[in-house]
Order: sequence, then C-alpha cells, then structure tokens
Amino acid sequence: MFVTLTVAQYKGSKTIFGFLSMAVFRIILFLNKYGMSFYKLMGTGKNGTFDIKPDLNQWAYLWVWNSEGDYRKFLEVSYISKYLKKFTDEFFTIYLSPKQSHGFWDRKQPFASNTHTSFGTDEPIVVLTRATIKFKKAKDFWKNVPEIAQNFSNNEGFIYSIGIGEVPFLKQATISIWRNEASMKAFAYHKKQHAEVIKKTRQNKWYSEELFARFSLLGYSGKLPDSFSKLP
Repeated sequence: MFVTLTVAQYKGSKTIFGFLSMAVFRIILFLNKYGMSFYKLMGTGKNGTFDIKPDLNQWAYLWVWNSEGDYRKFLEVSYISKYLKKFTDEFFTIYLSPKQSHGFWDRKQPFASNTHTSFGTDEPIVVLTRATIKFKKAKDFWKNVPEIAQNFSNNEGFIYSIGIGEVPFLKQATISIWRNEASMKAFAYHKKQHAEVIKKTRQNKWYSEELFARFSLLGYSGKLPDSFSKLP
C-alpha cells in the first residue's frame, strides 16, 4: 500500500480551479481509479487543524494506491496530473506508508493492511486524525474549536499540520508531521489542554465515526512549506 497527500494552492484568478477540481477529479476517478483503493478530495482550514474558517486558496487530495507503480503511472497518463501542473500556483506531495490504524472513514478502513508496526527512534511520523461530527452535536463541537484547534507549532518536534475536510462543519480531519514518535506522544498524551479536549470529546459524544492512523514519511516532492526544513 502506498499513500499520497497532495496539497495544492490556487491563488488569485486561479481560485475557481480549486473549487472545480472537487467536481472534475471526482468525475475522472469515477471513470478510472488508476489503481486507487481509496481517495478523498477535500478543502482545507486556515489554522492547520479542525477549523470552521476554510482556506479557499488551498485544496487537498488524499489517495491510497495499491502500489507505488500505480501512482507513477497516474502521474504520466492522468488528466488530474496535467490539471495540477496547469492550474495551480504551486503544490507539493508527501509519500506515506501506513503503520498503525484503527477506526473507520465512511465505514471503510483504508489503511488497515499494514497496521501496528513500530517506528524507529529518530523516524519522522505522520498522524491522521479524522471524524464525522454528529449533526445534532455540531453546534456544541464548534463552540469548542478554540480548544480543539491546538497551535501545534508551539510544541517541540512539530514539523507541519493541515486541517482538511470533505463536508463543511461535519467531516473534518487533521494531518500533522512530527520529528519523531516521542515528540508526537509528548503532545498527544502529556499536554493538559489536549487531554481535556479528548475527555470532552468522549463525554459529549461528538463523533459518529472516527479514525486515527500513523504513517512513515517516505518522501516528498514539489514546493514544500518552510517548516519541512526541520526534518532530520
């Protein structure tokens, strides 16, 4: 299994092509999956995590491939690849290998084939947290956005994060990159505010479905954010 996340910027007069990509890519992938077992086309938030404010200049595409070869062939022949090169101002892609995963995404387990593998001491780690928010709980959930939308950048070992979503207000996810597993766990398990948010999530039963996955970072390409320079 080979996973890619592409983050694309469409600025100025090109903004409309970001919106259009949601429809155009969906039609193309309905006709030809190019070796994908799972995919999501998503908008992004402004603050790097769950966010009610969308970034209309930035869009994200998560693709799960049967093999890296399928992805390479897709780059050569697909109209989607040509679309990104023609209409974006810039984009980058990170290459991932799933190591641990539990939960569901639209009643599927897209990363379940390579689960529960340990990480090396100095190996960068990529974390995906996603949830479907119950419609009746959405108002309460978004009242707590200031607590949930952690400022990852203040934490040691943080590299990058992005908030992504399929359906505004209801289907949300965060992908974050950390220098190693120890720095990720220091934030996830030892930050009081984060622990309180997790407790409140359970108590209030905000989610109808959730998924948590960890990946190895195999590589990347394109115009990378400056924070990637902190990778070992």
